Amino acid sequence: MVSIGNYSQLLALFFSLTTIALLLTGIMKNDFRFIMSGRRALVTVTFFTSTASIALVYLFFTNNFQVEYVASYSNRALPLFYKATAFWAGQKGSLLFWAWILSLFCAVVVYNTRDEIDSKATPYIYTVLAAILVFFLALVTFVTNPFDLLRFIPPDGKGLNPMLQNPGMIFHPPTLFLGYVGFTIPFAYAIAAMASGHLDESWLKKTRVWNVLAWVFLTIGILLGGQWAYVELGWGGYWAWDPVENASFIPWLVATAFIHTAIIQERRNIMKVWNMTLILLTFVLSLFGTYLVRSGILQSVHDFGATGLGGYFLVFMGVILIGGFSLIASSYRKLRSEKVLESYLSRESTFLFNNVILLALAFSTLFGTLFPLISEAVTGNKITVSMPFFNRVNTPLFLALLLVTGLCPLIGWRKASADNLKKNFMLPFLAMIAGMIILLVAGIREFYPLVAFSLCIFVAVTILREFWTGTKARGKLKGEPLIVAFPRLLWRMRRRYGGFIAHLGLVFIVIGITGSNAYKLENQATLTKGQALNVGAYSLRYDRIGKWREWNREVYAATLSVFKNGTSLGTIRPEKRFYVNAQQPTTEVSLRSTLLEDLYVTMPAIGRNWDITLKVMVNPLLQWVWIGGFTMVAGGLIAIIPGRKRRVGSNDIL
Repeated sequence: MVSIGNYSQLLALFFSLTTIALLLTGIMKNDFRFIMSGRRALVTVTFFTSTASIALVYLFFTNNFQVEYVASYSNRALPLFYKATAFWAGQKGSLLFWAWILSLFCAVVVYNTRDEIDSKATPYIYTVLAAILVFFLALVTFVTNPFDLLRFIPPDGKGLNPMLQNPGMIFHPPTLFLGYVGFTIPFAYAIAAMASGHLDESWLKKTRVWNVLAWVFLTIGILLGGQWAYVELGWGGYWAWDPVENASFIPWLVATAFIHTAIIQERRNIMKVWNMTLILLTFVLSLFGTYLVRSGILQSVHDFGATGLGGYFLVFMGVILIGGFSLIASSYRKLRSEKVLESYLSRESTFLFNNVILLALAFSTLFGTLFPLISEAVTGNKITVSMPFFNRVNTPLFLALLLVTGLCPLIGWRKASADNLKKNFMLPFLAMIAGMIILLVAGIREFYPLVAFSLCIFVAVTILREFWTGTKARGKLKGEPLIVAFPRLLWRMRRRYGGFIAHLGLVFIVIGITGSNAYKLENQATLTKGQALNVGAYSLRYDRIGKWREWNREVYAATLSVFKNGTSLGTIRPEKRFYVNAQQPTTEVSLRSTLLEDLYVTMPAIGRNWDITLKVMVNPLLQWVWIGGFTMVAGGLIAIIPGRKRRVGSNDIL
């Protein structure tokens, strides 16, 4: 299998280079035969990357520890499902995984463009995709080969990092990669549009599903990463503004901006240069995330350390930026639109303000992430900025983003009239004021929580008002009861209302972040059996401790009786796990979650006399972070569900 893996990678690289040569020849000679041959060669790459990937998984399943990558990330005691995920646990396998996903996406693009092979832009799309494949395949073939052999056969492997032996890590890296790689497709279409001179909005329409689907996968990846950090690292939070966390969040912000302005270009045929720039930055920032994990330039619990690949990624990103901006500059006259924004009080303007805020968030996060490198270059000392800096800078921006999210549906396209604004703003504004008064009476006096919760009320009422007016209009037009009109409205106009659902998810996330950060309670103590620890309304009594062995670990679990305001809520059981071949034990979180709060318990230490150290937190409203995140995902998926083409002359306006 090692030979099959090596030859498959080499052949995949060969056919990628062949694809480029054939397509460029076809473009220069205007010869359709070369283009068709290049198209077939690109599909062939998919076969060989798939073969290489299957070979690597097989080596994990068969415990072939002579393969250095297998010996580094697996052992005999590792459960089978974690052996499969070890494929992407290290840099070598993850780069092969990237190339494999990209090759699969290339095959989908080839299939989708089977009726567009005579288009001038199509050969350029294939060429860009093949060039990106060449970069990744060259790395895994010659620089960081996952099939490299050791000079000896160890009796067992080192095993997978215990922190990665978590169900969330089965899905977190693949979904993150699907997001990163997904943005390659709209990037390729954008470059092809400029290279071929076809600069209308057709490339945006063809890549809309790719844009949103990549954004959805990136969103899921970030959420699963936050969930993993929350339940595995034991510090009680889900986001620490860690460099690698930021590296996934920055392209998400820019991609979100791109998705919004793409709507404006489709509708008004403006902001063409802006959209070309945004998709270029989204793709490069996706590569930047991969670079940051592998360069070792910044310390993170998520990175692979210094791998020697940083220079390759820097050069590749530099080439893409120089080439991309050169194409934008040469196409500027054709991209420049004669139409302009007619009014600052228009939906187009709110989209633009939304973009400015998202890019400000991306820049501030990027600046904070790279500040240690900047400070070292300027002063010689590496100064790291921490969570307070990011919170202080980004919190006002997030609140501004939330406000614009609520304003957008209230303002019409082109230019809003005073009567229209008064009519649309009245209900959300009054609801916000009423909500603010209720919050003040309830004892919420801190500035940021009060503003955040009030804005959440404003945006939620705005969105629900849109659903209500749309449902009511359809019910009146079709003679349908509201309970029937609502799902039919959602299905008929799923792109519009899918977006509203995603915005509602943002509201839920802000509620969860605000509550869990502003009103967190915490306590820590060392207990002997029978003693209790109090935090807020909770009391946790240490009853007993047990020990057993399962799979590849030895488990110590303390049983705690939980009481709230004197009422028994059952038991909770934090654990300490000792893994085979692991030098340090892991602390396993025990959670009791409701929509109102999380009771979060860890056991950092166990004494010789079976006394235990407990760390207990109460995180209010934290579940709304996850609810909001997956509401956003649901909204994105609803928005891209394909529908039947409307018949010409149809009068079904809803």
